Amino acid sequence: MKTYHVRYRNTQGTLIRILTAVQRRTIDLPFVHAEQDGEQHVVTLALEMNAKQTEQVCRDWRAIVDVEEVSISDGIVNACNASDVATNFVRRASAQAGAKA
Repeated sequence: MKTYHVRYRNTQGTLIRILTAVQRRTIDLPFVHAEQDGEQHVVTLALEMNAKQTEQVCRDWRAIVDVEEVSISDGIVNACNASDVATNFVRRASAQAGAKA
């Protein structure tokens, strides 16, 4: 399993186009995490794909006008596993709700 990082400008529909490129090939999405990174956004996906699928998906991502960069790393990012992301999301949501009250 490899980790794919796609840096993009957050315009209407860009994230959906990135995810659709994967779903079009009926590839499972076991992990997806999107976040703001300064002026841009980055989505991290953990995917199990063969070489041909990787070429096709990366080509599709690079063809999207608002995609700035596509990078691939081996393995799943340690600091960003699904349970940590969910826990941090709940903590932030609780903190924001408490601040508004």
